[in-house]
Amino acid sequence: MTAPHITIIGSALAGNKGASAMLESAIQTLSPRVPGVSFTLLSMYPEEDRAQNVYENLEIVAAQPRQLGVTINSLALLYRILPPLRPLLRQRSKAIGALAKSQVLLDQGGITFTDGREKFLLYNVASILPAMFVKTPVFKCAQAIGPFTNPVNRRAARFFLPKVHTIVTRGAKTHEFAEGLGLTNLFAGADYAFSLELDGTERDEVSKQFDMSFFESGTVVGLSPSVVLQKKVDARDGDYIGQTADFVKHLLESGRKVVLLPHSAREGSTKTHNNDLPLCREVFERVGANENLLFIDKELPSQQLRYIIGECDLFVASRFHAMVSALAMAVPTLVIGWSHKYQEVLEMFDAEEWAMPHSEAELGALVKRFEQLAEARTEVATSLQKHLPTVRARSLAQADLIATIVTDRTA
Repeated sequence: MTAPHITIIGSALAGNKGASAMLESAIQTLSPRVPGVSFTLLSMYPEEDRAQNVYENLEIVAAQPRQLGVTINSLALLYRILPPLRPLLRQRSKAIGALAKSQVLLDQGGITFTDGREKFLLYNVASILPAMFVKTPVFKCAQAIGPFTNPVNRRAARFFLPKVHTIVTRGAKTHEFAEGLGLTNLFAGADYAFSLELDGTERDEVSKQFDMSFFESGTVVGLSPSVVLQKKVDARDGDYIGQTADFVKHLLESGRKVVLLPHSAREGSTKTHNNDLPLCREVFERVGANENLLFIDKELPSQQLRYIIGECDLFVASRFHAMVSALAMAVPTLVIGWSHKYQEVLEMFDAEEWAMPHSEAELGALVKRFEQLAEARTEVATSLQKHLPTVRARSLAQADLIATIVTDRTA
């Protein structure tokens, strides 16, 4: 019997904690379903990921964009067309070795093959092509794809996506886009991060760095800004940092407490890719120190961030997986987004009315909409609790699908 092995790409432990939540959900859910399974992460940030890896059955292999796009893809092509070289390639390349011994590749890219994101299209293809060359099935974990009106994106999607074993759609709009493209290899699921389990140590760990008595009185509002949204707002001559700071001031002046929480953070780095920490620091400086403002100024594990979010009474999210964590903890959430990927998840909770396009989220409208959410807080929280079991079941279903593929291919 072949030893069970799974390779993963598109997620991480370091930096983007949404990516971490997806990766750790896969490890948590698949380890008991596939006894003895081991994992390889093809990592964009190998050193950072290795430093944060606490899983004995997870190996981190370097796969930075250029290395993935040129080296790994080229070696995978050689593996396909020159069978005599295969033993040498498996031995010399950790990435090829991992793919060759895997029963499945999990693609955990959160949003792929989408109009308006053509600059990421090459990476979307490069992430799955080596597995196809090596003839390892590709399983796209729950993600957003489409729309496909751009000719370049449409051609790429029509060529590559039918070759994927299974595509788990993350919501109704994505499923509609995928069916419109003629895809039949679909499963209507929910984001893998809804399956993330807390282990009960989160409060003690967070308390070592932050005063958790902050949450014991008053109304606490969590806020997770996004550098992705900042770029979109500033590109239309807006002032995202100023607007966010003014919104925080409004919350404080209304007598509420605020937790400023970067859900994607890379400590020690000034680069903004997958890093909301510099943005949050600027917002904090604009607002000024305040006893009712708690700034989570460190990179915390995804479980600890979810615990903090769950301690909030209300939440305002621009980071997608900050929204997922808030929904998973049944915290009433106002979402300021830029893609259908936000609204389609809110629809699973009958909460789509609490999504705001960033183009409409000027300060006055944002304050008005937030106050409406605050007024409906109890009703919204009840609705979230009602829908959570169904959403979690849809999230966990993909673990069963993956386990079946692995089991069938190891028999």
